[in-house]
Amino acid sequence: MKCKTALIALLGAIGLTTAVMAQTYPERPVKLIVPYAPGGSADITARMISEDWGKTLGQAMIVENRAGAGGNAGVDAVAKSKPDGYTIGIHTLSLAVNPALYPKMPFDTLKDLSPIGMVASSQHVLVVNPKVPAKDLKELLALLKSNPGKLTYGSAGNGSTMHIAPELFKATSSTFITHIPYRGGGPALSDTAGGQVDMSFPVASAAAQFVQSGMLRGIGVTGTKRSPLMPNVPTLAEAGLPAYSFETWFIVFAPGGTSQAVIDKLNASLNTTLGNATLKARMTKEGFDPIPSTPAQARQRLEKEIPVWAKLIKERGIGAD
Repeated sequence: MKCKTALIALLGAIGLTTAVMAQTYPERPVKLIVPYAPGGSADITARMISEDWGKTLGQAMIVENRAGAGGNAGVDAVAKSKPDGYTIGIHTLSLAVNPALYPKMPFDTLKDLSPIGMVASSQHVLVVNPKVPAKDLKELLALLKSNPGKLTYGSAGNGSTMHIAPELFKATSSTFITHIPYRGGGPALSDTAGGQVDMSFPVASAAAQFVQSGMLRGIGVTGTKRSPLMPNVPTLAEAGLPAYSFETWFIVFAPGGTSQAVIDKLNASLNTTLGNATLKARMTKEGFDPIPSTPAQARQRLEKEIPVWAKLIKERGIGAD
C-alpha cells in the first residue's frame, strides 16, 4: 500500500513539475534547426518566421543550419535532443519521403518526433529551355511521347523534391524523361536556362525571374491554383493533366516526448505568427502560402503522406544519393 501511495505521489510530482515548466516556458532562446545548407527553401522559410515567432513566444528563435544525409542529420539532432522545447526543427515534404528513400534511418519519423504544426506550402513549376519546341503542355506531351528518353530534366539530386515532382509527372503522363541529378537546385535551374538540360521543376519563387525574363518558358505550375509570381502560367491540371498535383510543404517539430503543454504553446505562437498580415504578405511575395494547423493535423499529414510517397518511390525505382 505504501509503495502504491509513493508511486501516486511521484506521478503527481512529475505532473506538477511538467505543468510548472510549461507555465514558465520558454526561459531562454529556442534553437530552430534547418537540416539543409543556407539559401534553400527550408532555410528561407525558417528565417522568414523565426523573428516574429520568437517575439510571439517571448524568447529569441535562433536558426541553425545542420546539413547532411538528405536532411536526416539535422532531424536526427532534433530527435536526440532533450525534449524540453528548446531544440526544434523545420523540414520539407522530404520528411515524409525519406523513410522510403533511406533503408537505415537514424530515427523513426512518427515515434521520435512530435509535430508542432504546419508552416507553409510552396509550388514548383515545370519550365523548359526556349530551344525546346513546345509552347504549352499539349505540345510538350506530344514531343515527349514521340521522343521517349531523348529529353532531359535536371534536379537538385536523387530524392529531392525537384526529383519527386517530375517522377510524379512522368507517372501521371505516361512519359519518359531522362533524369540528370545535380548537387543543388540552383545549378539544375541554371543549366536549364543554359540549355544543358531541357527542363526542370524548380520551386516557383526560384524560377519566376527566369520565366519573366524569357530565359525559361513556364509550362505549368504544380499546385491547385496559379502562382501570383507567374499569373500567366496555368496549373498543369488546367493545362491538360487534371490528375497531377504537387506541392512542397514545411513542418516544424520537437523531439518525441516533449510535453503536450509545451507543444501547444509553440503551436499557438506559431499560428499567431502565421496570421501576421505583414508576414503573410512577405511569404506570398516569396511564393509561400501559410497553412496554420494543430499539432494533430500536422501529424495526420505525415501519417497520410508517408505511404503515398513510399508507393511512388518503389514504383519508380527512386533512390537517394
